[in-house]
Amino acid sequence: MIAFLSDKLWFPPVDQADPDGLLAVGGDLSPQRLLLAYSQGIFPWYEADYPILWWAPFPRPVIFLKDVHLPRRFKRILKKELFTVSFDRCFERVILACARLREAQGEKTWITPEMQQAYIHLHLLGYAHSVEVWQKDKLVGGLYGVSIGRAFFGESMFHLVSNASKVGLWHLICFLRQNKFLFIDCQQKSKHVEMFGAREVDLNTYQKILGKAIKSTNLKNWQHNLTSEKIWEMENC
Repeated sequence: MIAFLSDKLWFPPVDQADPDGLLAVGGDLSPQRLLLAYSQGIFPWYEADYPILWWAPFPRPVIFLKDVHLPRRFKRILKKELFTVSFDRCFERVILACARLREAQGEKTWITPEMQQAYIHLHLLGYAHSVEVWQKDKLVGGLYGVSIGRAFFGESMFHLVSNASKVGLWHLICFLRQNKFLFIDCQQKSKHVEMFGAREVDLNTYQKILGKAIKSTNLKNWQHNLTSEKIWEMENC
């Protein structure tokens, strides 16, 4: 049965989600509630003019960072060094670009102004992070998500130039691998995440890896210091 949330800070057990993964309705987007949600494998996803919807779909696509691989064709793209990559340089621009790209394509977006402000707040608190992909001084791709302990929860990505978001994701994977993260929660299947080895896990498996990951101390230094040469050489990061 779908739960209706009040001001009380809680969520029902994730195994109570309906077959599509919908778990609860209502509540707010405060940092406390968002962090509680992610720490239990729950995330918000809804459209403007609708109440906040909280989801816990399973099976869930996950990139296990010990199992990632670099496709050969993509390695050739990395060797061309077409892009430069930064972390947390302009979080607000990345989340806005993710929203605007979908609107430009005639799609509805869950990245409403309310959601944008909520994740910007999380970013200022050190929990939400962005990856920016540049050509010269132009932002041409990127992604953002939430980090708790040694787990990263991917939210959205965009690209204005072919392969830009893939390059950003690979840099993120290598950075997380170097810093001993366990997995990236991809939330939804896509060709982007599948090419790097994302696979679906059941609720029991997810809860085990999530419980282990969130017990770790949060990473404070998100400075991107991997060279382009190092990135394309690191087939297994």
